[in-house]
Amino acid sequence: MNNNLFEGIEIFAEVVENKSFIATAQKLGHSPSHVSKVIAKLEERLGVRLLNRTTRTLALTPEGESYYQNCAQLIQDAQAAQQRLNVTDDIPRGTLKITCPVAFSADYLQPVLAEYLNRYPNVSLEWDLEDKAVDVIADGYDLAVRATPQLEESSLICKRVYHCKTYIVASPQYLDRFGQPHHPKELQKHHSICYSNLKTPDRWEFKDKQGGIFHVEVRQRILCNNGHMQTAMARDGIGIARLPAFYVDTLLAQQQLVPLFPDFPQPDVNVYVVYPSRRHLSPKVRHFIDLLSAHFDKIRA
Repeated sequence: MNNNLFEGIEIFAEVVENKSFIATAQKLGHSPSHVSKVIAKLEERLGVRLLNRTTRTLALTPEGESYYQNCAQLIQDAQAAQQRLNVTDDIPRGTLKITCPVAFSADYLQPVLAEYLNRYPNVSLEWDLEDKAVDVIADGYDLAVRATPQLEESSLICKRVYHCKTYIVASPQYLDRFGQPHHPKELQKHHSICYSNLKTPDRWEFKDKQGGIFHVEVRQRILCNNGHMQTAMARDGIGIARLPAFYVDTLLAQQQLVPLFPDFPQPDVNVYVVYPSRRHLSPKVRHFIDLLSAHFDKIRA
């Protein structure tokens, strides 16, 4: 490919439209001699004369007329393409590809996404419900929503939009059958339902009354990668589970689950929006992050 294929095209089009080397030079901030040299170099590269010029007149040759029409269309197409990508164009459009945890999506994100799509009819949605962390860049996502006590180190940009409590829970049936533990260390004698997407699913963290951190190696009976299934199994009396509030709030209110160890709180779960870069953030992504943040600000208020 000729690396100089587009060199001089814009200046040539400006000369034609301004009908003057001097006017073009003034408009573009160049000297008239520079404009003249660019046109001469362009003609030399093409092997044809594009302009007939005298001290008083400037006119396109037949070859120049044909070339100009094609150049004008090329410039117009390039400007249109740039406008579609330009972040200063604040109208969201295109496909928003996101990945989110299953339960958090169903209970919290669905109404936000419905409002977003109603607001911005030029956006379509590709919504991947996935509890496991994905590679945002390699898999082509615009952003990910992640729920975790702490994000791993990454080059991605993250913004916390929400946080909630974590509970250790069991059903009344389980406690009637196996007894209620009163200290986390007693979990070593109980059946635990563990979340496999964590690095150490059977190592649970607690905070004591003095604020010190300690860990308990629980006895794992179920290893599962889905919070909804963990919740269901705990509700049905199979074991003790550690779950974010957005899974268990309703069941706690209905007394189908019982919170354990109130004196030994768990780390909060933080919900983050994660995306590749702050630079050139497209309107579709920026408006979604703004709407999501505003939604959770209202919940916290």
